[in-house]
Amino acid sequence: MRTLAITQNITVDGSIEMLGDWFDPEGQAGVDTSDLLAEMHRQSHDADGFLVGRQTFEDLRGYWPTLSDDATGVSDYLGRVQKYVISSTMTDPQWQNTRVLSGDPAEEVRALKDEPGSDIVVTGSIMLCHTLIEAGLVDEYRLFVYPVVQGRGRRLFPDGFELPALKLLEAKAFRCGITYSRYTPA
Repeated sequence: MRTLAITQNITVDGSIEMLGDWFDPEGQAGVDTSDLLAEMHRQSHDADGFLVGRQTFEDLRGYWPTLSDDATGVSDYLGRVQKYVISSTMTDPQWQNTRVLSGDPAEEVRALKDEPGSDIVVTGSIMLCHTLIEAGLVDEYRLFVYPVVQGRGRRLFPDGFELPALKLLEAKAFRCGITYSRYTPA
């Protein structure tokens, strides 16, 4: 069975909704993010599936393929990885290597996890993450914590949802001040 990993950029106060300018997908000018990019590339190498909801998919499709000089490597990765978009209304994704999953999200992802392959990564897509968390389908939480307090915004876990314990699998700090933690439900 494939690993389903939610990978999120998150503030210290737990927001994954990007309401301010705390996250720059291309890195911060003048800030050494080479070690952070190396970790992102390592994770990308281990994943052959990229799962998102319709809105996140459209946001990504409108940004990354149009970039002419992407030093991060994200454009290349998104161009070649198998993308899965959960949508009951989309018929033509207009991006190569994309499959639209139009059924019940939990059932679609359960079936996807049973297919041969490597890690499936979910990012952004707050409502989809909430659905997958509540359905018990998430194998790992990979959190890139930005040293920022946003003070508002939607959180990774749905209101009232509890996980009694998470097991820390890995933790790193990067020169730019961002930290990374990887957890699995205990």
